[in-house]
Amino acid sequence: MLSKQICPSIEKDDVVVKFAGDSGDGMQLAGTIFSDSVALEGNDIATFPDYPAEIRAPRNTIAGVSGFQIHLGKKNISTSGDEYDVLVAMNPASLKANLKTTKRGATIIIDSSAFTDEGLKKAGYTSNPLSDESLLGYNVAAAPISTLVEVALSTVAVTTEPATATATTAATAATAATATTAATATTATTATTAATATTATTAATAATAATAATATTAATKDFDITATTAETSTATVATTEAPASATLDKKTIEKTRNMFALGMIYYIFDRPTEVVEHLIGEKFKKKPALIEINRKIFRAGYDYAETAEIVESRISVPKAKMEKGKYRNITGNVATAWGLLAAAERAGLELFLGSYPITPATDILIEITKHKSLGAKAFQAEDEIAGICSAIGASYVGALACTSTSGPGLSLKSEALGLAVMAELPLVVVDVQRSGPSTGMPTKSEQSDLNQALYGRNGEAPLVVIAASSPANCFYFAYEAAKIALEYMTPVILLTDGSIGNGSQLFRIPKVSDLPKITPPIVPANSDYKPYERNENFVRGWAIPGTEGVRHRIGGLEKENIKGNVSTDPANHELMTSLRRKKVEKVAENIPLLEVMGDKNADLLVVSWGGTEGTVRTAAECAQQQGKSIAHVHFNYIMPLPNNAEEVLKGHKKVLVCELNDGQFINYLRTKFQHIQMEGYNRTHGQPFTERELVQEFGER
Repeated sequence: MLSKQICPSIEKDDVVVKFAGDSGDGMQLAGTIFSDSVALEGNDIATFPDYPAEIRAPRNTIAGVSGFQIHLGKKNISTSGDEYDVLVAMNPASLKANLKTTKRGATIIIDSSAFTDEGLKKAGYTSNPLSDESLLGYNVAAAPISTLVEVALSTVAVTTEPATATATTAATAATAATATTAATATTATTATTAATATTATTAATAATAATAATATTAATKDFDITATTAETSTATVATTEAPASATLDKKTIEKTRNMFALGMIYYIFDRPTEVVEHLIGEKFKKKPALIEINRKIFRAGYDYAETAEIVESRISVPKAKMEKGKYRNITGNVATAWGLLAAAERAGLELFLGSYPITPATDILIEITKHKSLGAKAFQAEDEIAGICSAIGASYVGALACTSTSGPGLSLKSEALGLAVMAELPLVVVDVQRSGPSTGMPTKSEQSDLNQALYGRNGEAPLVVIAASSPANCFYFAYEAAKIALEYMTPVILLTDGSIGNGSQLFRIPKVSDLPKITPPIVPANSDYKPYERNENFVRGWAIPGTEGVRHRIGGLEKENIKGNVSTDPANHELMTSLRRKKVEKVAENIPLLEVMGDKNADLLVVSWGGTEGTVRTAAECAQQQGKSIAHVHFNYIMPLPNNAEEVLKGHKKVLVCELNDGQFINYLRTKFQHIQMEGYNRTHGQPFTERELVQEFGER
């Protein structure tokens, strides 16, 4: 642990931190390491990465600003926060883009080296905010970070020789960080946790009350955790008299500026540094020569903040009280992948994912590819159509079949979705929504694919649509989507969005054996099987090819009821259309009823769906504390709706539907409940709601 000078500490229940800089400045990495570390140390968290929409926007421009926002606290954290208590601004553009959402009195860490005339001009400044008094009212810690990093690395040379007595090996540097690690207990009894991992996942173990003693635990984010002893690479970082130009190139040096800023942040939050140093080791374990370089700069940033006394008082955020269990910091996309893996294990099936990479859904495909040992098969197709068609083929032969995409990809999959509806095959389609139409703003979040999910197919093609509402519960709704698809022999569209897909939360890892059973209607061999004979839920049997005595045919042409022969008989087509619709409607009997937060007869009922739940609920609770007669209800099940939806909606004088689109869900509700008056509150900014704007809106209704 680094030495500390005596500095008073202020305790806060929760704090919002924003890392912001140019795309390529490593803000996502610094933010991820910080969020992982504070989770390991016991805080609840929610994060929101915000990327530029352009692949490589011009440097030092507002369009090129990349950010990572972390909300940490000792209480339950359900949003990424509105305004920042601490802002890291690595260039003028990142300061200008984020100052409006930074609290007065907040601490702002600035790389003053980047505030050149050219940088200021590109950001749209006419004067330097570091000297024109525009930052009065903030605690500005302006440090020449780029210069300090260059000086700190001016005597560093990378060699590949075995470590010597004067060299600092990556292993030596990691020893302190792992001295008290609990990660060596990797054969803990959580072998049945998320997606059938065979060893304990301990990435956030220290965040639980049950494992508070492991506050300095260092663990990776993978399913299979190996003992986190010191790194054993022979690559070392040695101190020499050689100039930086002879050892480290300028680009490498610039890339470590984020670690300097992270060190400053860690000083402000009065945190032990061992966990961060270990996480740096994990991040660069494939490039061991970079481990000590980044650790060195992290320490330099911490030491600078301590020596310069950049704050009058440091910030202390106590540990959160949480239910006992194993936790980890997880993104919504990874949680989705784990939910699918867990469902395949519970159903006794192999998982097949056929997908084409697309922002912001690609991480689902990446995560599934890591788990071949669990029987998962991931196929990166040549396009979106091939992705879903390969999944339909896998479903036909008896796999839990899935495909992942975003809005543009979902539109390409629409014809194949109709085939899955007609053939009545189980299929999970994950749509991580982004701003559209067309390419739109690929890295920005929206809820504008709802109409497409509900209606985007030719003919009468009903299917189930559900929506996750947080990074952590993406796991449970992916599991639920698979369960419904398998048990009702229907495609299911799971809607998430960019903010919860890329955002992260603490996730309490369940045992797969504790999850609800999944019982697909698989037809036994040599049974009296008829392809379209149905059970009481209008579900046909699933005859796996190769099963003795159940030869059959299915396909995209309409089939005769019961027997399955191709049929164009009008009465038969009407009957089959009705049966497919009734099967989807029947799902409503086995989904949870809506729960109202607040007075069931409050004057105002605010409605949310999908990824807006956390912010809308938090704002509603705040309005209640202000004495407003307000209640909140959230929808995760869209098609079909919960059976008590009408009863809940009609029990209030006013109904306000909040959604990040131009009113797709409210229009859908109006088609179902035409006699209920509803109003909408809509935003298409490509950003999540803020608690402040919603509280103001609720007060005006």
